[in-house]
Amino acid sequence: MSKDLQQPEPEEVDLGQLFKMIGNMFDRLFNLIGNVLNKIFLAFVWTVFFVKRHVIKIVIAGVIGFGYGFFKQKKGEPIYKSTTVIKQNYETGENLYRSIEYYNELIKDQDTVTLGNLLGIEPNTAGSIINLEIESVVTDNDKLKAFDLYIKSIDSTLASTITLSEYISNSKEYDHPVQRLIIRAKERGAFGPMISKTIDNINNTEYFITQQKRDLDQLTLLENSIKESLEASNELKEIYKKVLVEASNEERAGSQTSIRIDNTEDKSITKEYELFTNDVELRRELVEIQRQKEDKDKIIEVVSSQQNQGTLDNTKQFLGRTIDSKIYYTINLMLLASVLLLTLHFIKFLEKYKGQI
Repeated sequence: MSKDLQQPEPEEVDLGQLFKMIGNMFDRLFNLIGNVLNKIFLAFVWTVFFVKRHVIKIVIAGVIGFGYGFFKQKKGEPIYKSTTVIKQNYETGENLYRSIEYYNELIKDQDTVTLGNLLGIEPNTAGSIINLEIESVVTDNDKLKAFDLYIKSIDSTLASTITLSEYISNSKEYDHPVQRLIIRAKERGAFGPMISKTIDNINNTEYFITQQKRDLDQLTLLENSIKESLEASNELKEIYKKVLVEASNEERAGSQTSIRIDNTEDKSITKEYELFTNDVELRRELVEIQRQKEDKDKIIEVVSSQQNQGTLDNTKQFLGRTIDSKIYYTINLMLLASVLLLTLHFIKFLEKYKGQI
């Protein structure tokens, strides 16, 4: 009986094992974190000593890169850049982006004849083009406004499930109305024709021409309808004025006639005021329609452009940012020197184990 009382309960044994397992798990976790931090620290220390050991070589490589960039700016073939900001009044973005991609493919293939025909320039001038770029001109505030308009345009139940980050991730760069077109070339005098022809190629697309005609016809019909309403309103105002004059004459004559319009008491003045406010709204709509017609008059319009002038371009793209070419070559040569030195260190490290293989 006493032996049975001294034996631990199964639940107590399982609980002890559970605590032991949890303790072991935390020990392994802390050991893993410690090993990772230790490796990071050792890598940092090794990097510091590596840079200290080869700092002179890396600096020399940077100086050479800076000197090469300076020499290329002064003595190398100049590159010119022209920037044009355009506004899309129709959904031409995808078509425009595909056209720029096609032009760049022709540049890559050195098909100057086809490129010259598309851009309305001579083949030798087309051969001077380095590349074309296009990017959206949009701020965070513009994205918020576009998101707000989109939310208001859809069902409220669906709108509650869409976040700003989801909307931005699903939107395309070419969807934004304002775009920046950048052309780089070795010659300075052909930017104007290239920009004009690029825009004309989109403006002359049959689909957009048809869509533009439909929109303008619809706006014209709406404009004519509002003008007819204004004419009818003017006729009604003349009638009310005539009624007021007759009523005033009868009052002077001592008449007790009660004037009624639309089976109501005399409300001529009120009716005239309502017609006046209605005319104001209609005229405001006419102004808005005229503005819409002006916007729709061009499929793509130029907001600002350097045209033929262009500017000397001494910049390069590095990790998505535009930097001066001297800095670009400095960084690249320093990185190249660092990679070569690391490769030599790695080869020496492998040679230590060469005899053991």
